[in-house]
Amino acid sequence: MVNHSTWKVYILALVSFLVGTSEYIISGILDQIAQTLGVSVAAAGQLITVFSLTYAIGTPILMAITAQLDRRKLLLYALGLFIVANVLSFVLPGFGMFIAARIVMALGAGIVVVTAMSIATKIAAPGKQASALATVIMGFTASLIIGVPIGRVVSSQFGWKAVFLGIALAGMLALIVLALTIPRIKGDEPVPLRKQFALLARPDVALGLGITFFWLGGYSLAYTYISPYLLEVSKLNESLLSVALLVFGISSLIGSKTGGYSADKRGVAFTLIGGMTLHIISLILLTMAHSAVSIFTFLILWSFAAWTTGPTQQYNLASLVPESSGVMLSLNQSTMQLSMAVGAGLGGVLIEQVSLASVTWFAALGVAIAAVGVVILSRMLSDRSSHISSVSKSTTHD
Repeated sequence: MVNHSTWKVYILALVSFLVGTSEYIISGILDQIAQTLGVSVAAAGQLITVFSLTYAIGTPILMAITAQLDRRKLLLYALGLFIVANVLSFVLPGFGMFIAARIVMALGAGIVVVTAMSIATKIAAPGKQASALATVIMGFTASLIIGVPIGRVVSSQFGWKAVFLGIALAGMLALIVLALTIPRIKGDEPVPLRKQFALLARPDVALGLGITFFWLGGYSLAYTYISPYLLEVSKLNESLLSVALLVFGISSLIGSKTGGYSADKRGVAFTLIGGMTLHIISLILLTMAHSAVSIFTFLILWSFAAWTTGPTQQYNLASLVPESSGVMLSLNQSTMQLSMAVGAGLGGVLIEQVSLASVTWFAALGVAIAAVGVVILSRMLSDRSSHISSVSKSTTHD
């Protein structure tokens, strides 16, 4: 029984991997998309803005509307929509049609990821729910490590549209397997959007989500344009780009693991401030790198530092409102997508108005604002803790 459920969780992780690849792959093939569709790199970068914005706004609304629908049915419908969008990306001509396909893809993607996480926790063996959830999230993370560099190789060999055909075919296979193996699972009691957004009125929650926004917005501002940046600004050889993307992805995984370990051992504030400081330094150093060795060194440092923040910030937000941790993680997911949309959009403006080389400097500024937010939030929580402690002592004394 455990083996069966473990196997099903890995299928859900594969689906999460496909969704992640469809989102992140644009960064790996941005220069090729711009060239073949006859648009600027900045315009092509807005494909990420459109996807992330649709995902951020559409997912909580659609999840609220479909809350009581059978989870298996919802997953299959959403995955079907996602597959259709990838097929449309392959067959439809022109930049406008590709943007339309990306919007449909993002709507399907958001529901797929959230529903896959929900199903994973419900089919997991007792005591294995957290592990099952981590496996599905790992699938999404693996898309950055494996999906993007493989996508670059496929794109270079067969054209970038072939990447979306490959995702669609893999999605069809996953759809068949899920239809045959995933049991019917009742929907949840819906959490009204009003209740979800009521948390935003709390200063600590608003500041916590603000930290996510500026950290990931800064990261996205630079990462969206990583391929043209490495080719044109850093003068990296095209043959080394896929390797650079792979190394970047592996470093993000190590950073994510290290961040979780550090948060447990040294605390959330130490891990967030340390990671963000290193993040800022690595982005500035990357502007000075022109040999392959130095470029790879600072890319590794950047990816490692950036992703020490990921799991730590998720934990940080969940612990702010423990009784509504699910809602907080949902709000954080939307904030992450929104910040990626703004980062990609702002990066496009900077490339047009300033230069491609400027994106790392502005990315560092975004992360610096997030780091200041961490300091303010830490003091806010410390003051609150001291106040509660003094009130408690006063009550006890009386």
